[in-house]
Amino acid sequence: MRRLDGHDGGGQPLRTALALSLVTGEPFEMTNVRGNRSTPGLKAQHVACVSVAAAVSNAEVEGGEVGSSRLRFSPRNIRTDSVEVAVGTAGSATLVCETVLPAAVALDDPLSLAVTGGTDVRWSPPADYLRYAKRPLCSAFGVDFGVSVPRRGFYPAGGGRLSLRIKPAEPTPLALSRRTEPDELRVYSVASESLADAAVAERQVEGVRDALAEAGVELPVHASVSSVESDSPGSVVVVVARGGEDERGGDGSASLVAGFDAYGERGTPAEAVGSRAAASFLDWLRGDAPVDRHMADQLLVWVALAGGRVRIPAVTDHVRTNLDVIRAFGYDVTLRAGDDSDGDSGAGSGAVVESDGGR
Repeated sequence: MRRLDGHDGGGQPLRTALALSLVTGEPFEMTNVRGNRSTPGLKAQHVACVSVAAAVSNAEVEGGEVGSSRLRFSPRNIRTDSVEVAVGTAGSATLVCETVLPAAVALDDPLSLAVTGGTDVRWSPPADYLRYAKRPLCSAFGVDFGVSVPRRGFYPAGGGRLSLRIKPAEPTPLALSRRTEPDELRVYSVASESLADAAVAERQVEGVRDALAEAGVELPVHASVSSVESDSPGSVVVVVARGGEDERGGDGSASLVAGFDAYGERGTPAEAVGSRAAASFLDWLRGDAPVDRHMADQLLVWVALAGGRVRIPAVTDHVRTNLDVIRAFGYDVTLRAGDDSDGDSGAGSGAVVESDGGR
């Protein structure tokens, strides 16, 4: 039984622990779950992550209810028949998917997952980030999954549906230590049908283009605009930077895929929403990491499982707490300062994460 302290890091340490428990078959106990949050313990979306991980692995669970600050999770065997889970209201469906994706290395047959809840809600990756940023990047190191979004779910009602099909995988070591410069941007702008008359989706794209022009960045921008049915009005824009023709280069570079997003808010002009997503891209462009901040958090598990090197843009608290959980499961993962010197770097500076994929 792995003993973990979940006081720091919010829900990420829990999702990482669940993912590695699925992969290794090892049980764990986490105490002080989300202990440093204003409302400690499991929230509905964390319970959904526990529920789907338990369903996939036929696990025994103690403390898997809303408000619980202690969780015991004991997986048995991985199943591959279809799994459905309801997050409730606008809890994040994409974070549930993130929890289960690493199970790909333990699968003998494809696994189908359907999640209802919030497909596009704040503090979590939008559905289009999962589809157009994470999916192609994972494919480059041998992890393939399909994503569809039959219905969008915005805050507060949720009511969206996201379907995921994960194929068995034997990932190759990650080679993301050098950045290929972007040669194009793809913008995915989505808004509820109730906002169509105000042209919210179109204006979000205008905000992206205007921010790029003001910064003097001249890159081809290919935009996709969608008007969707949803239980609550809402909007989201995702900017994906792409570059490089080859999946992987001999110098440690890889085909570039990095994503940046912003959600619409009542009282905020749609153009400002697009500008905010573009600002995140421009901030990343000033560095040298091949992945964005959110992808850096998500790739740490894959570095542990598959080995390799990833240069990340910053050493955040999420990175540190995530690595603590990964190491608690016995994986040897090294965090080095951006210049490859020994020792951890301070928050706000880049770094290299590397592993030989062993325990």
